Amino acid sequence: MQGSAEWHATILRRWHPSLLRFAVTRDNADQLAVFAIANEIDGLGRHHRDRPDFEFFRKTSSKLCEAILLPSDAAETALRQYLAQIDNVRLKRALSAALEIADRAPEKRLSKQDADLWRGLAPRGVFQR
Repeated sequence: MQGSAEWHATILRRWHPSLLRFAVTRDNADQLAVFAIANEIDGLGRHHRDRPDFEFFRKTSSKLCEAILLPSDAAETALRQYLAQIDNVRLKRALSAALEIADRAPEKRLSKQDADLWRGLAPRGVFQR
């Protein structure tokens, strides 16, 4: 069972980078790779006859690939929702850059106390002798 769980985790970790690659290249071969991995993930555990086919990753991949290829407000919303679910900061930054979606995090303003921290110091490059 340990080997099976590791294999499942490995295949799942391949899905995000495949989407990143497609976002960068917009190549049909890379899109097919996304769908192949999604199909493989959705097929995990399908040996139960009473369980309907699981299609989450195929549907999600289709939605994301379409959003990448056909930009619109709805597509950007779908891509932002996808990015919001990614925990890996480096992967999220790479995908944001590839998708040309800026982070909408509010700019942090300096408090009055922090703004006064550097008062009285010479600006960079200006040295007194």
